[in-house]
Amino acid sequence: MGLGPLERRRSLCRIITTINLQVGKKEKLVVLSGAGISAESGLATFRGSDGLWEGHHIEDVATPEAWRKNPERVLEFYNQRRKQAFHAEPNRAHHIIRELEEFFDVVVLTQNVDNLHEKAGSRNIIHLHGQLFQCRSTKNESIVVDMEGWELNLGDLGPDGAQLRPHIVWFGEEVPMMGKAADEAETADIFVVTGTSMQVYPAASLIDFVPLHAQIFVIDPAELRLRGGRSIQYFQENATTGMEKLKAILTGA
Repeated sequence: MGLGPLERRRSLCRIITTINLQVGKKEKLVVLSGAGISAESGLATFRGSDGLWEGHHIEDVATPEAWRKNPERVLEFYNQRRKQAFHAEPNRAHHIIRELEEFFDVVVLTQNVDNLHEKAGSRNIIHLHGQLFQCRSTKNESIVVDMEGWELNLGDLGPDGAQLRPHIVWFGEEVPMMGKAADEAETADIFVVTGTSMQVYPAASLIDFVPLHAQIFVIDPAELRLRGGRSIQYFQENATTGMEKLKAILTGA
């Protein structure tokens, strides 16, 4: 019997990867990750089925207007998210993405604000929506401060003497890393989507920047079908199971 489509693809990927490693060249693998991958580490997804985020309306905790109206509530909300993330550990999907660096030039474009990709050891990460363990000046957004703990309170000031706020891209704010992320997507040989239903823009539009020659893999437990007429291989799995299967296809490991 001949090989099926999946086996043929797996065989071809292994051959290409082996040849590239032998000549000292790594293909570029770009991963777009979302809340689903963090959920497998116990972190709540961005929005529940009731439309609330940890019991809060989005407009009350994740907008510039919310900050102006009640900064203490916003700070407490992110303190709780930070406290939760502080104790979370990366799962197998995070570790597989890091392990793929042995075979590929890996860039992670993440919609997540946690640091689980960092904890797993990934070296090239672009946070599209900011970082939970950083804060920034309310007067000068270029002044960004790393946080050692999980608490940020009213009266905590930056080097410029201004109140610090979460270094998070709120609704209604521009996504400053979008241009850099698009540049990475444009040079991908392999583009992987995992943990995101591709409903949050502009991040979801990154797939439109992927070159025509690139292989695209989408991992999501829902029956997700993306527009655009591209050849896409879907894994209707959670992030951990899907990434295990993808690694086997790409590397034979």
